[in-house]
Amino acid sequence: MRGAHGGAIETGLARLWQATGGRVPDWLPTQHVPWLPTVYDVAAGFRAPGRGRCHVYLVLLDFSDRRGEPLGLYVGQSAYPAARRFEQHKAGIRAAGSVLKRGLEVLTGPVQHLARIPAREARRIEAELAAALADAGLRVEGGH
Repeated sequence: MRGAHGGAIETGLARLWQATGGRVPDWLPTQHVPWLPTVYDVAAGFRAPGRGRCHVYLVLLDFSDRRGEPLGLYVGQSAYPAARRFEQHKAGIRAAGSVLKRGLEVLTGPVQHLARIPAREARRIEAELAAALADAGLRVEGGH
């Protein structure tokens, strides 16, 4: 759907939702994110050797109350799966302020290949992925 007109994307999404039969895959965002293909492209450039117990995750952020792009990303890494870590952020448990205040949902699709990786690699990739996404022109938080 890259380069497709917004209406065509919305029509395609409507067909996709209908095909799911009421079950929404956890990797599918619940709203249209125009720069999501860029996130997939950038994230695909990162690999971690070996297996571990850490996860790199992305959270969609809402900046609609500010000028510029209304959406942004938070890049994090944790020993918890992305959905559980997002719940912790929203509950105020070791929460990043941007996720607590602006977090909409987890974007699991672009970083599924960065789950269960060694902690050292997760920390490295978190920082490098945040920088690469910012270099691609996206509004990025996190990535410590």
